[in-house]
Amino acid sequence: MRSLAAPTCTGAPECRTSSGPRMPNSYVLVTVPPSGPRPDTPQLTTVSDRPGADCNCARPLSDRCATGVTAVVETVDSFPCRTPEAAMNSSALSGYAFDLERSTGVGPTTSTLREHLTGQLQRLLDAADVTCSWARDAVRLLPGLLGPVAGRPLDAGPPSPSFVSDDHSPAELSVSFASDGVPTVRVLVEPGCGARTVADSGRAGLRALHRMASCWNVDAEPVARVKDLFLPAAARGPFSLWCALDLRRSGPPGVKVYLNPEAHSGDRAAEVVEEALTRFGFGPAWPALTARAASWCPDRGRLLFFALDLGHWQEPRVKLYIAHQGFSVEEAEAVAGLLPGGTPQRVGDFCRTVGGGARRFDRLPLVSCLSFTRRDRERPSGHTLHVPVRDYARDDCVARDRAAAALGAHGGGGTALLDKALAAMTPRRLSDGVGLISYVSLARSTAGPPRVTVYLSPEAYAIHPPHDLPRDTALGEGA
Repeated sequence: MRSLAAPTCTGAPECRTSSGPRMPNSYVLVTVPPSGPRPDTPQLTTVSDRPGADCNCARPLSDRCATGVTAVVETVDSFPCRTPEAAMNSSALSGYAFDLERSTGVGPTTSTLREHLTGQLQRLLDAADVTCSWARDAVRLLPGLLGPVAGRPLDAGPPSPSFVSDDHSPAELSVSFASDGVPTVRVLVEPGCGARTVADSGRAGLRALHRMASCWNVDAEPVARVKDLFLPAAARGPFSLWCALDLRRSGPPGVKVYLNPEAHSGDRAAEVVEEALTRFGFGPAWPALTARAASWCPDRGRLLFFALDLGHWQEPRVKLYIAHQGFSVEEAEAVAGLLPGGTPQRVGDFCRTVGGGARRFDRLPLVSCLSFTRRDRERPSGHTLHVPVRDYARDDCVARDRAAAALGAHGGGGTALLDKALAAMTPRRLSDGVGLISYVSLARSTAGPPRVTVYLSPEAYAIHPPHDLPRDTALGEGA
């Protein structure tokens, strides 16, 4: 895997830029009121994230945008100054950041991050009829997982350049549609989004994990088993630990933990993942995986996340997420073929549906997730393909229609619930922006029916305007 070593920061606001195969600029958004910046507002600057650019190549905001719009900026005081090792990544984590030169200027009506996220989560749970006491507990617990930044006013901008969501909201929500008609709601957060270093972020993540463990009787030992691999004292990379809750109509939630394979460095990611798989008893799977991966690693693939299911799962999984830069539909089908007894052509059809007919995904990359369970120590028990629909559709109205088509094709139904979920997230018209629907994924397993999941951005800090292309045209080669 490609090393992420980079020049030392020489004094400008440290950007902890996004990492991953995509290479465009990534930016932070804050809103400049029509009256101009407040007197107490720090100097606003733009920060370049072009490959090879130094992080101190900043220049004043005044020549970049007018007042009264959401601007592409970074504030000296808004983002903690992290270490150069943590910060200097030249490319975006699975392409999470758009080239955001402008925003619609439409913002949420809520005042703090806590109010915004808990309101969205509660409305989403109500839409999906997930109303059990465990779900209510999750809504109450959410601000505590975020820590002090939960009370931060939205107009102060993001607490850090979190790459959970495109606008640096440190959270993401999603609805998973199963063929049995029983949905689940998931919320993912970066507990350490306000920390000053990546290592501090990891420690904050562990505290949040222990809080969830005590609340729902979850055993966090699997994370301790690989702590030295993913949470070293001098951790590097764009993030350290993310947590997610899988909320169901009955029963306690399942907990998920996402860890950074590049915590030591990018060129050690494969070594770290192989050792982690071995510690969980899946060492025999690595040689077969790397043999099949020869065509897309290291130049076109990146090990994004190592993930663990904790607590209340019928079959806990160890998961590996891989981003595929410039993949074709046929190449996506080849990776899907790693699942024994799978039907890769259905994955290809899904890819074409959500991607709007794109033959090659040369903007934001496709992301594969391979999951391993104790039923098979050598081969994946599950495969999920995530299609970044937001970069291949003009607006969220188009993205919604493609998600609905995918639900219809894979037995998830749920179009009515999809519309309720979107309404729970935002009052804006879907045609007014793009990125509310960030990904649509298709999960397949050797033990159960397929599942379609729609991922939703909180849009706490910015709304990306529609792409400038016809509504029925996909972006990318072959559109």
